[in-house]
Amino acid sequence: MTAPRHVLITGAAGAIGGAIARAMRGAWPEVRLALLDRDASTMAALAASLGNASTHGADLAQIDRLPDVVAEIERAAPLDGLVNCAGIMRVRDVATWSWEDAQALLAIDLLAPLRLQDLVVRGLVERCATECGVIVNIASMAGKVPLKGCTYYGASKAGLGMASEIARADLASRGVRVVTVYPGPVRSALEQGARDDYGGGGMFGKLAPIGDPAELAERVMRAIERDEPRVIYPRMYQAAWSATNLASWFALAYGPPPVA
Repeated sequence: MTAPRHVLITGAAGAIGGAIARAMRGAWPEVRLALLDRDASTMAALAASLGNASTHGADLAQIDRLPDVVAEIERAAPLDGLVNCAGIMRVRDVATWSWEDAQALLAIDLLAPLRLQDLVVRGLVERCATECGVIVNIASMAGKVPLKGCTYYGASKAGLGMASEIARADLASRGVRVVTVYPGPVRSALEQGARDDYGGGGMFGKLAPIGDPAELAERVMRAIERDEPRVIYPRMYQAAWSATNLASWFALAYGPPPVA
């Protein structure tokens, strides 16, 4: 495929977002990378190591500001790639949530990636006569298999995964490659926070394989190059994808409850 010229990566300060940025630089030496997270200063070292990368700070929960964020980024060059990697995970019993916290999670994990996709997709379609557009949406296996304490996280990732799969079908004939990523536990601050929220996860947490961000990033790049529809990682979770009803029963019967 023709490498994109300018790619926006959200959540670039995190383990997975940073790993994808490094993998993209290795695969596409000339691509311009726009790194976005809540605090731009947290990505300064990453941007310097990558070269040809800009940093941008934005609160993705502020959905109405996203058009201005994209417009600022596109002053350098039109975007022909988007990686929706930013996300937060909170593990709590559904009766303990405040609606304000639930709204904030849904805004960041579901509404923001869909709005960003909406803001770039028409430009991608217009330019795909000569270039190839790329959209990568990081969903989660928690959007396929229900986990105790993940009412709003699971809902947001289920919604993002479904929207991404449909976007692939809509855009496949127009030269835009859409890849949906379904990680299980991957070593990161988000994974450690979830593990803490489960009180360590007990035996379930000990048995669940934990993936490596760099390996996941390489699999994402391979899926883009091969135009594969999705990435499920670690590999063991492909069984949960194929047997969702059984995996759901097991997770609800034996999965740990949240501490809160």
